[in-house]
Amino acid sequence: MPISKSGNDIRKEFIEFFQERGHKFVPSSSLVPGGDQTLLFTNAGMVQFKDVFLGTDKRDYKRAVNSQKCMRVAGKHNDLDDVGRDDLHHTFFEMLGNWSFGDYYKQDAISWAWELLTEKWGLEKNRIWVTYFKDELGEIETDDEAAQNWEKQPGIDSSHILPFGRKDNFWEMADTGPCGPCSEIHYDKGAEYCDKQDDPAHKCGVNSDCHRYLELWNLVFIQYNRTNPSNLDPLPARHVDTGMGFERIVSVMQGVDSNYRTDLLMPLIEEVMRLTGDDTKARDDNFTPYRVIADHARAASFLIADGVVPGNVGRNYVCRMIIRRASRFGTKLGLNQPFLAKVAEQVINNYGTAYPELEKNRKTILENITREEERFQTTVERGLSYLNDEIDRLIKHGEKILDGHIAFDLYATHGLPLEITRDVLREKGLEADAQGFFAAMEEHRVNSGAGKEFGALGGEDAESYSVLSAKIKSEGLVEESGVVYNPYELLAVKAQLAAVLSNGEEVKTLKTGDSGELIIDRTGFYIEAGGQVSDTGRIISEDGKSVFIVKDVRKPAPGIITHVGKVIEGEFSSGMMVNAEVDIVRRQDIMRNHTATHLLHAELQEILGEHVRQAGSLVAPDRLRFDFTHPKAMTREEIRNVEDAVNARILNNYILNIREKKLAQALEEGAMALFGEKYGENVRTITIGNGTPFSYELCGGTHVHETAEIGTFIITSEGSAAAGIRRIEAITGRKAYELISGKNKTLEEMKDLLESSYEELIPSVKKLISVKGDLEKIVRQNTAQSAMSLYHDAKNSVEEIKGRKVMWLKLENSSQDILRSLSDQFRNDFSSGIAVFVNVTNGNVQIVSAVTQDLVKEKVSAGEIVKNISKALGGSGGGRPELAQGGGKNSEKLIEIEAHLGDYL
Repeated sequence: MPISKSGNDIRKEFIEFFQERGHKFVPSSSLVPGGDQTLLFTNAGMVQFKDVFLGTDKRDYKRAVNSQKCMRVAGKHNDLDDVGRDDLHHTFFEMLGNWSFGDYYKQDAISWAWELLTEKWGLEKNRIWVTYFKDELGEIETDDEAAQNWEKQPGIDSSHILPFGRKDNFWEMADTGPCGPCSEIHYDKGAEYCDKQDDPAHKCGVNSDCHRYLELWNLVFIQYNRTNPSNLDPLPARHVDTGMGFERIVSVMQGVDSNYRTDLLMPLIEEVMRLTGDDTKARDDNFTPYRVIADHARAASFLIADGVVPGNVGRNYVCRMIIRRASRFGTKLGLNQPFLAKVAEQVINNYGTAYPELEKNRKTILENITREEERFQTTVERGLSYLNDEIDRLIKHGEKILDGHIAFDLYATHGLPLEITRDVLREKGLEADAQGFFAAMEEHRVNSGAGKEFGALGGEDAESYSVLSAKIKSEGLVEESGVVYNPYELLAVKAQLAAVLSNGEEVKTLKTGDSGELIIDRTGFYIEAGGQVSDTGRIISEDGKSVFIVKDVRKPAPGIITHVGKVIEGEFSSGMMVNAEVDIVRRQDIMRNHTATHLLHAELQEILGEHVRQAGSLVAPDRLRFDFTHPKAMTREEIRNVEDAVNARILNNYILNIREKKLAQALEEGAMALFGEKYGENVRTITIGNGTPFSYELCGGTHVHETAEIGTFIITSEGSAAAGIRRIEAITGRKAYELISGKNKTLEEMKDLLESSYEELIPSVKKLISVKGDLEKIVRQNTAQSAMSLYHDAKNSVEEIKGRKVMWLKLENSSQDILRSLSDQFRNDFSSGIAVFVNVTNGNVQIVSAVTQDLVKEKVSAGEIVKNISKALGGSGGGRPELAQGGGKNSEKLIEIEAHLGDYL
């Protein structure tokens, strides 16, 4: 019988079970994959350990356990279409997992899984079915080891151990790389759960595509490295990667028939019931909107807590879409005012203990959700009206698919995400062209980020560098732990050259003019991370005769750091003693800008509000760029206040307190972790401020010792980086001085030109502007009077062309307004006629033509006249039959045009 436990208890017991078996608890990483641009969201528990499997990282533990926050809304894993339609699928979910990195393998993984499910949690053994890998193509060996280990489990029914092929039981990270067989654990919920009982051809069974057998847990055994579609090489170290659907195991243990009826999601649904007034029967009769709202409110809350706010691009688009989709389903329940924040409060209350970032960001979550609902409500009615028109058109013409460009226009113009358009269409038996939608989105440079699950993985050369690492360690050229890396102290260091590479291959020597990589046994060159760019500098031979310019630094495999650059003098070969020198002036500029970003972040939160979160940064020697969450443009006063506050912090000359701490301790103390960054068990903390610090962040970058070293901080721009994301660019130190110095020189010149003191400079400029305005007014009046005088002269000598009175008047340095004024005067003075007024200023020609009404009735058009003349002048023009304007640049043609004016009328 299922044991009734709370979801929070089940999560806790899973973690404690594996901790008791030597596993280290590793907290869930952010939904935004740290340091990984190939994934839209963290979509599996293994994502934060991907570098270990790829060979580009190693940990100080071999066993790990956690509950990982996951989102599946794009690429290979996209469950969005099923959310709300059934009781199993979610956008956001938790994945319980345990890992072995070259430690225990199939025997322990299988026996512990069986023990936890049947002994600890008491699931009925006769309801459990398991699978193992057997290649249907016969090319990969059958996983007999897993099958035999399952046979050994006490009380297991051997007929419940089934083989399956590649689709179900072989796991691959990508087209190449680590892979291996897997073993799935399924739970038989009972014949009554089969949703295909009306299909006479259906036979219930594991992987039979009905709801009777529920997959609970997947044990992945990583034992191969795929080098191409047909080749698998055994890995030297084998790994275990397991993933259990948290919501699924909770539903089984709580004895309910839906993930949405567990205590993980039912409190959210009950909150919606309180808002709608529905009873249980009414809710169950219309359960789809309840499921969508509960799922999406939970997902949006976790996204915003991890720094993803509603917007138009990538992750931000997903956040916007799920809020708007939930809001639209709310209207189906009669909820026509913003309501999702109340549901989100239940998310925070329910999950806040396990995920404290929810409680910490409560205000930001609720404000962002409500603001997005309000935005959507201002546009949704019109958007749905347009969509309904398109639906009527499709039905009328017997069509089934809405054009993708139209679907995109509904989003770009009316705020209807594709997913909402698709929901509405499906209710009418129609569909949207998703491919066309994303093609149109790409044209507008707004890409959802959906794509191949892992994309370019990185670490493609990790294996060759790992081999090189082992070689130079065995030769004693580097320490056993690898290259000593200390960018905080080793700015100039004597080192031994351990290896020389060209095009990724080890060579004996690099000579003058050669580009390549140098590996030295210790280095202080910073490797790009956290927005801070890599160091540059020089590596020089002991005798000073050989010089290598370092342009970049990278870490291609654990324990290996390469310096990328070019030999400009002499030659380098392994074993040489060298001096590695970071460009200290450039480094100092970078340090000033990096510390300034911490000050800026703190003051933005102080002045704009706690909702401000860093959303990206660049720390370079010449500038800093800081992206942050904020719903609107900053005012000039806010920008000035932030700049003033940062400079005040600089002048107070706070000493930076830099300490290494355990991640859990730092977070508990309130240190700010930035989404999209990867943190290990030990983290570097940067604290600024006496007593209670005003800035406390996790940061591996390089910083000044005291804030006064920054010099001056100047904001150079503030603008939009994306919807809901603002961007500040700023400068410090030498660049700030250069800007100030340049502006002072400009002011000095202005002072001399105006023969004024600094104190009187602004009044002098204002006076000058006033005098300039008065003079321009006089000039305009004189120009207008002169033009009118010339008009009256021309009025007395109007020609007749083709039997019609035609006035041609050419002016110099006049204006379009005066030409229009003359055309009005002409139509007052002449009951019948055509006027062409021309102005030439600096070689540019302006034209205005007027035609009286009687001639307009005879099909004479001022628009055609202007069009013809403008074309002859190399320009364009047009307008109404009675009045038109245009122009061109070829003023020399005017003499010819006047001489043959009739040809243009």
